[in-house]
Amino acid sequence: QVQLVESGGGLVQPGGSLRLSCTASRLFFSSYAMSWYRQAPGKERELVAIITSAGGSTNYADSVKGRFTISRDNAKNTVYLQMNSLKPEETAVYYCKAQRVLMQVVTYWGQGTQVTVSS
Repeated sequence: QVQLVESGGGLVQPGGSLRLSCTASRLFFSSYAMSWYRQAPGKERELVAIITSAGGSTNYADSVKGRFTISRDNAKNTVYLQMNSLKPEETAVYYCKAQRVLMQVVTYWGQGTQVTVSS
């Protein structure tokens, strides 16, 4: 079955950087738009960034524009999230999502990776 596995989370100081990765298996990766979400304790899951299936278009939450970059390598079945200038309020579990819309919407989620921004 399809698996999305996130990695790269951890503890970082405010102002620091992290690069998250999400690798898919048993998925026709290049046909899926990929996105990153995050969920902080007690809050709803929110969209952080999204990239189209071929990687030609990206979009970001206003709060991360200019600091985060989403990219993908379809040859490696992997999507990345480069996060710079991290803030304590961005402490959350970060999830990747794969979604394809053809005759129906097909969605897969990863299990999440914890990012903690603290001094």
